[in-house]
Amino acid sequence: MTIALDTRTDQALLPRKARRDLGREARTRLPVDAHGALAPSERDPIAVLERQAESRVPSLIALRHSRMASSAFAFYRGAAAIMADDLREVPDSGIITHLCGDAHLSNVGVFASPERSLVIDLNDFDETAPGPFEWDVKRMAASFEIAARARGFDDDTRARIVMRVVRAYGAAMRQAARTPLVELFTARLDMEDVLTGLSSELATEASERAHRIIAKSRRRDSRQAANSLAERVDGVWRFRSDPPILVPFRHIAEESGLSNDEAEQRIRDIFETYRETLPPERRRVLDRFRMVDAAMKVVGVGSVGTRAWVVLFQGNGKNDVLMLQAKEAQQSVLERPGEPSAYAHQGQRVVHGQRIMQALGDVLVGWTTGTGIDGHDRDFYVRQFRDWKGSAEPEVMEPSTMRIYAEYCGIILARAHARGGDPALISGYVGDAKEFARAILDFSVAYADRTESDHSALLAAIAEGRVEASAS
Repeated sequence: MTIALDTRTDQALLPRKARRDLGREARTRLPVDAHGALAPSERDPIAVLERQAESRVPSLIALRHSRMASSAFAFYRGAAAIMADDLREVPDSGIITHLCGDAHLSNVGVFASPERSLVIDLNDFDETAPGPFEWDVKRMAASFEIAARARGFDDDTRARIVMRVVRAYGAAMRQAARTPLVELFTARLDMEDVLTGLSSELATEASERAHRIIAKSRRRDSRQAANSLAERVDGVWRFRSDPPILVPFRHIAEESGLSNDEAEQRIRDIFETYRETLPPERRRVLDRFRMVDAAMKVVGVGSVGTRAWVVLFQGNGKNDVLMLQAKEAQQSVLERPGEPSAYAHQGQRVVHGQRIMQALGDVLVGWTTGTGIDGHDRDFYVRQFRDWKGSAEPEVMEPSTMRIYAEYCGIILARAHARGGDPALISGYVGDAKEFARAILDFSVAYADRTESDHSALLAAIAEGRVEASAS
């Protein structure tokens, strides 16, 4: 049985207690302790990567494999599709919310709010779609188990970290169920306030590291990106060439036999469609810039091989520059491969999920469809390339710092799920989260073992020549 909040029905208007009781009743169909189980599997993880490679840029597949091969955690970051397949093999709660789809500790980060304060929230929605709430919780918790193993933390330390994620999620969900709706949908975590509140808990080194991340994030804007990736040619910004990481569109067009005018028109058509998805007041911002160049840029780990473009816009002033990223949006891994998607446009799916789950978001996020050099139409979503974006550094975290970070990741995920579903339903099912946390810990340990095995399978496939891997 699926239980989902539909704001168009009377269920959404039931008293909080009634909705919480519905969540409690769901335990009779799937007890909370059942979430510790990981179904036995003989699936081939490399076959999933090969399936994904079929729709990606062939020349970048070896780079993706290389990045995923660098560590078990890197493999996990790129293996959202593999984990989605595994999650479908175990019974679920039936309690549906809007999912991030790739909830792991590195997909929580800082970015600029519209009011130009630095907030911390989920920041990657490539795989967003509705689904059982615990899928995101399991992926987030397992990411901490894997990251903590990479740091060499002992079993007890890792257990405390993973359980802190889940206990914080449960407590935040209980709070969300009691929070007035308008307040819930506007609640945010300001990074400066968070650090002030943690001043007595963070070690000196961790506090200094956090402030360095903040300072670095505030410098990461369109002007900094332009200085890093482009140069002025006759007073106009032009992307540098650094293949395969950064390839100017003019070079791609030339190799494909397109004239400069034809290539430029294709990009303009893509962004004119994107412009129409923005609210009228945001279009006015975009209309004050003119597009001057575009390039294909490789980003991330799991995203490598999907088409990702950076596009430069120049305003009236010398330093008035805007850089946007248009990123290909394929069908979410949460949807079964080979089955029709619930979304007509995958870029709109990403934007829709982001707007639901984030309290504050990018004011220029939108979607579009673009015709590639190969003549195929593809869906994209568009956002600012760098807008004070920054992320935590789990590879240098001390146990105490990772525990604190785990707590905030649990809070952030709970708030996002509360906006996308019914917090009373979820809270009713999770209860005080003690038993749920123990079950998710068991799952996380088992899934970390499986990830290490999958990572080894990738290394073996590379060594045997089944798949290629190249750092450049």
